Amino acid sequence: MIEFKLPSLGADMDEGKLLEWLVQPGDEVKRGQVVAIVDTSKAAVDVEIWQAGTVHELVVQPGERIPVGTILATLLEPGESVPPARPAAAPRASEPAARRRISPAARREAESLGVDISVLTGTGPDASVTLEDVRQAAVRPSGPAPATPATAIDRNTEMRKAIAAAMSRSKREIPHYYLSETIPLRQASDWLAQQNAQRQITQRLLMAVLQLKAVALATRKFPEMNGFWRDQGFLPAPATHLGVAIALRQGGLLAPAIHDAANKTLEQLMGDLTDLVKRVRAGSLRSSEMSDPTLTVTNLGDQGVDAVYGVIYPPQVALVGFGKVRERPWVEAGEVRAVPLVIASLAADHRVSDGHRGALFLAEIHELLQHPEQL
Repeated sequence: MIEFKLPSLGADMDEGKLLEWLVQPGDEVKRGQVVAIVDTSKAAVDVEIWQAGTVHELVVQPGERIPVGTILATLLEPGESVPPARPAAAPRASEPAARRRISPAARREAESLGVDISVLTGTGPDASVTLEDVRQAAVRPSGPAPATPATAIDRNTEMRKAIAAAMSRSKREIPHYYLSETIPLRQASDWLAQQNAQRQITQRLLMAVLQLKAVALATRKFPEMNGFWRDQGFLPAPATHLGVAIALRQGGLLAPAIHDAANKTLEQLMGDLTDLVKRVRAGSLRSSEMSDPTLTVTNLGDQGVDAVYGVIYPPQVALVGFGKVRERPWVEAGEVRAVPLVIASLAADHRVSDGHRGALFLAEIHELLQHPEQL
């Protein structure tokens, strides 16, 4: 018998609310299959299962709020027969509208605003109902009077509480040290312009993707920047899953992972980044993206800031930040020239690494960005 428990979807998550089961007793499930939707303080998350089997019992019912580690369901292993036990709990009855294509965030918003999703026309992919569809329906004069938006306000309050708890823990427990380096991007900018001139608009690359790839590759030489501090010791990560800090329109942020970033092409990273931003804004994330970032990258260049000095997201041990790419005076070959520059910063855990290694890590990122064709 396999026990499927509520996973931790980030260091700031202590509990979650089960919104919906996507399986029923008797269903066969595969590794990586999304089987439930769980609401956290930050988002509604598609929860995957990582063991194959047959659903035996749904222990927790939709609407219940449970701590991390609680058994959600039990599964029979392949070939295992049903043991004599109490009948499997019946799943919550779902109206036909509940099976419509709709993001978890849109479903939650519809419930809080009193919007009947069965009468909505979806404008998303495959006619799926989006968050914007729900909000538009809620403010239409001809529609039903929406409920008070207290739930949305509570959502923002809960997110701020979660961020406060994680960041307070970080500054309390992690001895941060900070370093920065100014990186010239002449070669990278010229190479990027040449590449994008040959691509369709939808296939063009961003400088942020080159930066992500450089960070990921640099962890191969400096594995102490990529991993977790747990039980009074450092655990290096076997792969680099870059958490990408993404701001939410309603306030707050999430930092889900792009998996195995060091082994992906720039095109793959661009596709992953575009998809991740879209799904974060739509409120449709997977549990694996929230639970296993090994190093976070934050980029505030589009906000116009020169540099960002972030707070490490525990149990990670480092965070890399990039500011805005600006043309500034720079000495090349003994001459002062206008060169596109970016300030890269590092916040690192002094329990795991020292400033000397941190400086070499930034220097490696610097060097990698001078050879964009090799990324």
